[in-house]
Amino acid sequence: MANLNIKPLADRVLIEPLAAETTTSSGIIIPDTAKEKPQKGTVVAVGPGTKDEPLTVKVGDSVLYGKYAGTELKLEGNEYLMMRESDILAIV
Repeated sequence: MANLNIKPLADRVLIEPLAAETTTSSGIIIPDTAKEKPQKGTVVAVGPGTKDEPLTVKVGDSVLYGKYAGTELKLEGNEYLMMRESDILAIV
């Protein structure tokens, strides 16, 4: 995990998505045009939460999120997603 100078606000979470699959389980190579967006990632930074609801995820958790959830960011050459904690489906 990188040492980033970004602190999410309220119930926002910064996630580093896992790399997309390049081959199938049977060994077939997937071309770039057919790759799907990953739906799994690692939490890099979390906000303080809201007064009514504290955050349940913490830095280092592996999470599953919706396919089109969050806003894509590019920081220091890496791609990240900023999303609300409610967009996270599960901690794995």
